[in-house]
Amino acid sequence: MAGKVAVVTGATRGCGRAIAVELGRLGATVYVTGRTTRTTSSPMKRAETIEDTAELVDAAGGKGVAVRCDFTSVSDVDALRARITDGIDILVDDVWGGDPFADFESPYWESSLDDALTLVRNAVETHLIALHRLLPLVVRRPGGLVLEITDGDNDDYVGAGIPYYLAKCGIRALGRALGAELAKHGCTGLAVSPGFLRSEAMLDLFGVTEETWRDAVGKSAPVDFAISETPAYVARGVAALATDAARFAGRTLASWTLMHEYGITDVDGSRPDFGRWMAEVHKAGVDPATADPALFR
Repeated sequence: MAGKVAVVTGATRGCGRAIAVELGRLGATVYVTGRTTRTTSSPMKRAETIEDTAELVDAAGGKGVAVRCDFTSVSDVDALRARITDGIDILVDDVWGGDPFADFESPYWESSLDDALTLVRNAVETHLIALHRLLPLVVRRPGGLVLEITDGDNDDYVGAGIPYYLAKCGIRALGRALGAELAKHGCTGLAVSPGFLRSEAMLDLFGVTEETWRDAVGKSAPVDFAISETPAYVARGVAALATDAARFAGRTLASWTLMHEYGITDVDGSRPDFGRWMAEVHKAGVDPATADPALFR
């Protein structure tokens, strides 16, 4: 991807950071966008910064360009667009910012309406703003690719709360719509999902590190955490997909789908298949505590 331009929204941490790094490893110039910088914090109150991500892109062999951008602000996105003069080859739309506002326990009608509306604004409206302002730079280049990052590869409801469900289904719907709309311009759109993501925030939530994460399984974390994956796993799938995406237009591909398609592995050499775990354990009515996680990695 030498000479190619990528924009990754929500690239401060998690999937966005990992995808930016893997695109950099392919030689791309990557605009690393998000709200947290070394001088300005975001409401997420996390330590990771877009400058850190840009440096990781550089170290991987690409060129990282850190641009602070709040995707709830049209003017911020306009300022980002003004900096990208040559068009966009790959747009990875990974804005989220919904964790503090997700209520997985209360009935929806007993939860905070303000939190629900904020979650949807952060998780869906941001994507609409980014697409409205940045798609003109994608369709300028035939062969352009837009990836919408979501959670889950189907619309089955698994009890995560109505606002969260709406947000993630909405992003999959954007992937389907982009598949049809961008094809008219010689470009490709689709959605991509990780499995149970072992992100920086998730490790902190469960009180473990990447080296000790297994200690949390069945204790501070649910048993499902045994099938978790690092952000690098789906990022490696995205890197493999980057030059092969047209045949998947409009679909939602998961990390495990990409693993089967391209033979990718996680950083420890394993191949977590969270989709199979959900099908053969949860949907089959098997007690997760009795299932052997090794069979799904």
